[in-house]
Amino acid sequence: MPVSTFNFIVFAWIAIALVIFPIVLRVVAPYGRHTTTSWGPMIPNKAGWIIMESPALLLFAYLFLTGSHKPTLVTWIFFAFWMVHYINRTLIFPFRIRTKGKKMPLSIVLMAFGFNLVNGFINGYYLGSMADKYELSWLYNPCFIIGILLCIFGLVKNWQSDNILIHLRKPGEKGYKIPEGGLFDLVSCPNHFSEIVEWCGFALMTSSLPGLAFVIWTMVNLVPRALHHHKWYKATFPDYPAERKALIPYIL
Repeated sequence: MPVSTFNFIVFAWIAIALVIFPIVLRVVAPYGRHTTTSWGPMIPNKAGWIIMESPALLLFAYLFLTGSHKPTLVTWIFFAFWMVHYINRTLIFPFRIRTKGKKMPLSIVLMAFGFNLVNGFINGYYLGSMADKYELSWLYNPCFIIGILLCIFGLVKNWQSDNILIHLRKPGEKGYKIPEGGLFDLVSCPNHFSEIVEWCGFALMTSSLPGLAFVIWTMVNLVPRALHHHKWYKATFPDYPAERKALIPYIL
């Protein structure tokens, strides 16, 4: 694929994200604590997570491993970070969450599947067939060093936040509680904050247009989600900590 064509696709993808951002700010995605049956047929939560995350795992891996460029040590590092995140998100996380009997709209699953399909394609194709600047010297690039530190921080805090949420209720308990510990003491959605930080790190250490597109889409998806969660927490729990922000500590 010519570079100009590829870049046009990625810029168009970014433009779509910017267009839909005002919409998702107003529309609460109907899954998790906001689940509703008004969005059409429902499928089990676990199956939904596996289906919608799978393109980011499988398509990315296929395009990277079968691409025209021979992987370098640097691109293997990019590959490893991506795969660690999506192996967890696709094959481990769905079996850890305690959502027995819960469902999500098939429409949400299909929209997320479409996002991960495009995102997996542009990043996998770029790193597998277009990335020709990542020689060994890239390891000493300040963008790589800062990016990998952000990526590690985001990944670890994302897992920590997920673990707190998963163990929030004891076996057999139902309903929601106020999460505490870790970054939950500062924001309502540290899992979303840390995932944004993680992919900001990935975009910085790759210094790539597809990486930038991923960050923009991550923010378009997760900033509104965090704001909706924060509003829900405050409406549900009269004693919800007033000092907590929605997403970014001390700021938002």
